[in-house]
Amino acid sequence: MTETAASPPESAETDASAPPAAAASARRPWTLQRKLIVTVVGITSLIMVLVGVSISLLLGTVLEGQLTAQVDALKSRSAGMQGPIMAGMSAEQILQEQPQAPGTLLAIETPPMPPTAAVTDAEGEVVALDAAQIDQLADGLGQEGPIVVDIDDLGTYRVAGERFGQTVVVAGVSRAEIVATTGKMLTTIGLLTAGGLILLATATAWTIRAGLAPLRAVADTAERVSKLPLDQGEVSIPERVPARQADPRTEVGRVGEALNTLLDHVGESLTARQRNEERMRTFVADASHELRTPLASIRGYSELSLRALSKDRREETIETAESSLERIQAQSLRMTTLVEDLLLLARLDEGQELVYGTVDLSRLAIEAVGDARPAGPGHNWVLELTDEPVQIAGDTGRLHQVAANLLANARTHTPEGTTVTVTVAREGDSAVLRVHDDGPGIEPALRDELFQRFSRADRSRARQTGGTGLGLSIARAIVDAHGGTISVESVPGDTSFEVRLPARPIVPGALADAEPTMDAPDEESLDPVS
Repeated sequence: MTETAASPPESAETDASAPPAAAASARRPWTLQRKLIVTVVGITSLIMVLVGVSISLLLGTVLEGQLTAQVDALKSRSAGMQGPIMAGMSAEQILQEQPQAPGTLLAIETPPMPPTAAVTDAEGEVVALDAAQIDQLADGLGQEGPIVVDIDDLGTYRVAGERFGQTVVVAGVSRAEIVATTGKMLTTIGLLTAGGLILLATATAWTIRAGLAPLRAVADTAERVSKLPLDQGEVSIPERVPARQADPRTEVGRVGEALNTLLDHVGESLTARQRNEERMRTFVADASHELRTPLASIRGYSELSLRALSKDRREETIETAESSLERIQAQSLRMTTLVEDLLLLARLDEGQELVYGTVDLSRLAIEAVGDARPAGPGHNWVLELTDEPVQIAGDTGRLHQVAANLLANARTHTPEGTTVTVTVAREGDSAVLRVHDDGPGIEPALRDELFQRFSRADRSRARQTGGTGLGLSIARAIVDAHGGTISVESVPGDTSFEVRLPARPIVPGALADAEPTMDAPDEESLDPVS
C-alpha cells in the first residue's frame, strides 16, 4: 500500500519536468551570423587573454630576476654592517646611519638580545617593525627557494638571510613595485582586450552581415516564390535575386545567380507547360470533333440502314443500305487513323515501332512523289536525284511516312500552280531529303512550334486544311528515332523542309541488310500539318 501511494508523486514529478524539456528542445536555434560572430570573438578573446597572460608572466619573471639581483647585492653589502652590529646597534639605527633605497628591509638577531627589524618606506624614512611583524618575517624564513614574506601593513618582500657567527642578518627588498607594474600591465591589457573585442565584434558583425546579405536575399526571394500560385493557369515568376546580390565573382553571389538561373528555367518550364496545356485543350476539342463527326455519321447511316431494311427488302433499299455501310466503313477508317497516329507517337516516345533495314532514299522519294501527283494534280512536282542511290539504315515504312507527310503538307498549304521540289543527296556522313516549295511560306509565329504536337497552321477543324496537328510531329518523332534532325526555313516564296539522317547505322553491326518488314502507310493515314 505504501509503494502504491508513493508512485503518483513520481509521475507528477515526471510530468512537471516535461514542459522545460519540451521548451528546451523547441528553443530557437542559433543563426549562422550569431555562430560566426561568437566563434570569431571567442577564439580572438582566448588568444588575446593567452597573449596577455604570457606577457605578464614573462615580465614578472624579468622583474623577479632584477629583484633577486637587488637582494643579492643588498646581502653582500650587509657584510659591511658587522661593525655596527657588533656594537649592539639595532636594525633601525643601522638604516638611519647607512641610508638605503626605499623598500629596503633589514632584520638583525644576536642572542641573547631580542631581534630588531626596520624598513625604509617610500619617503625614505626608517620605520621599525613591531614584534608581530617580526614574527611574520621569522615564520616566512622557513620556505624553500626564493623567500617571499608578507608583512601586515608593509606588503610582500623578497628576503635572503646571512649568518655572521651568532648573528643572523636578513636583508630584503619590497615587491610593491613589481606588484604595481604587473597590476598596471594586466589592467592595460584587460582594457585593450575589452576594447579590441568590442571593436572586433562590431567589425565582424558588420562584415558577416554584409557577406551574408546575398543569402538573405536568396532566402527572401525563395520565400516570395514559394507563395506564388504555380499549380495552374498562366504563371510567371517575376521574383529574382537583385543583381548586386548575385555577383558570380563571389561564393555567396554564385548562390544568388544559381537561384536566378533556376527560376528562369522554372519560368520557361511553366510557360511551356501552359502552352502544352493550351495545345492539349485544343487537341482534345479537335479530336472530339474528329471523332464525333464519324460517330454521328456511323450512327445515322446505321439507323437509316436498319430502318430501311426493317420496312422492305427491295433492291433500291439494299443499295441504300450498301451505300450506308460504305460510309460507315469510311468513317471508321477515319477514326482508326487518328487513334493510330496517337498510338504511333506513344510508341516512338518509348523507342518502339521501328523495324530497321536497308532504305534507298532515292527510290523512296520517287515513290512518295508518285503518290503525291494524283492527290495534287494542280501542283508542279520536281525530283532532283544523284546518279548513285542514297542508301541508309532505317525503317522504310516510317521514312516513307515522313516523306509523304512533308509532300502532303506542301500540297495542302500551298495554292495550285506551286512548284514542289524533292531533293535527295549525300552530304558528308549524312543523307539529306529536302522538300522545297515556292508557296506563300510559314508565319514566323508558327515556325518555332511547327514540329510540336497539336500545332496547326489552320486553327479551323476543316478536314481539308485543319487536321489534328500530328503530321509534322510524327515526322519529327520518326526522324529523331533514326538519330537524325528535321528543320525548316521559310520566307515568302521559299520554304524548305530538310531531313538529315546518319548514313551509317546507330549501332554498327546491329542492323542487317534486309528488306523492310513494315509496309509504307497509306496516304489516308497521313495527317499533314504546316
